[in-house]
Amino acid sequence: MSYKLETAAFARLLGIMDELRAKCPWDQSQTIESLRHLTIEETYELSDAIIENNPDEIRGELGDLMLHLVFYAKIGSETNQFNITQVIDGICEKLIIRHPHIFGDVIVKDANEVKDNWERIKITREGKKSVLSGVPESLPALIKAYRMQEKAAGVGFDWENGDQVWEKVQEELNEFKHEIASNTDTHKVESEFGDIMFALVNYARFINVNPEDALEKTNKKFRRRLNHIEKRAREIGKPLHEMTLTEMDAYWNEAKAME
Repeated sequence: MSYKLETAAFARLLGIMDELRAKCPWDQSQTIESLRHLTIEETYELSDAIIENNPDEIRGELGDLMLHLVFYAKIGSETNQFNITQVIDGICEKLIIRHPHIFGDVIVKDANEVKDNWERIKITREGKKSVLSGVPESLPALIKAYRMQEKAAGVGFDWENGDQVWEKVQEELNEFKHEIASNTDTHKVESEFGDIMFALVNYARFINVNPEDALEKTNKKFRRRLNHIEKRAREIGKPLHEMTLTEMDAYWNEAKAME
């Protein structure tokens, strides 16, 4: 397979990055640290585009992220810490090592075995100190819970089936209700609520639902419906805080019917 077009496009991006770093005051002033929050922002913009299923936006946001990757590598080369060739070679070697069923003689039967092998290789061949070492502490809690559970499952620490997980959800709900009824301290109630969420994330994993995506889609749905209520309130010239719950609920159902 020829990659002439792809190679030329990537070389063009590298050349533009060199020009910007040499001549643009803003680009010259950037450091790895100063780019960090911008990269996080770009990642969330890509996430939004994916949730909205907008191919044009996805393409554009991927370009923005690729620029950031090239930018980091350019700065690394200037300080003799690393360069783009080392970055690319590094990920190529990692992919080869972690896919022995493609580049070796290991046989797998499905995607789950691929994931299990991936986690075992990280521990046994790459010297990771912990199964959870690849889960950043700064991840949002919902995503972190999902990734921690995935990684634990990759080394065999998991439930046998979804029914067991659902029983755990019910158990945590009952414990939470007991704490609420007992009027215990808020720390205990908070802890039990966290246990419910962790169990629900686990169940979502068993039914092949990404909880972060599911919640974000519900967030967007809520925003659309509330925006519709606000729009209708403006149309009838009535402040939202003066509307009755019955009126707002009617417009909510109107928005729901339009979806």
